[in-house]
Amino acid sequence: MKGFTRTETRFSLCGLNCTLCSMHLGGYCPGCGGGAGNQSCAIAKCSPAHDGIQFCWDCPEYPCPRYDGFDDGDSFVPHRNRQQDIAQAQAFGLDAYLAQLTEKREILDELLAHYNDGRCKTYFNTAVYLLPLGDLRSVMADLGSRPELSGQTIKERALVAVGLLQAAADHRGISLRLNKKPKKG
Repeated sequence: MKGFTRTETRFSLCGLNCTLCSMHLGGYCPGCGGGAGNQSCAIAKCSPAHDGIQFCWDCPEYPCPRYDGFDDGDSFVPHRNRQQDIAQAQAFGLDAYLAQLTEKREILDELLAHYNDGRCKTYFNTAVYLLPLGDLRSVMADLGSRPELSGQTIKERALVAVGLLQAAADHRGISLRLNKKPKKG
């Protein structure tokens, strides 16, 4: 969006984790307010009208009607944790929260580099986005403790990684499927 910039492009002003977004990962979007390629967004268009706030929670009108139905469905990134992620960023402080995002991104990069059979990118992206960091660390430790994986095909390694991530999600009652937005009308 022309003229909309932010100093922090890893965490969007509405609470989405740009660092873990598949569009950001693929180089299609530089992050909320990151300049050329930034996706047009009704919430982002509001920031300049409110003194260029960096995060919606800094606005006296937050949460406003722009958020009505916002979390009802997912696009290419899960919206389900947005309010929880905002609460964590506020509670821990932005720097500590961003450090967690950086670690999650490193885990995602590792999964994509060593366990992606070409069909798991969205699944891995969603799992890393939704699962708590502690669970992701456990999955990666489990994967790292299996020397037999190095001799297996990428498809076999992918199945093991998916199985471990799914077990972690099932344990927490988290669905790793993107939710379709309800149809209007």
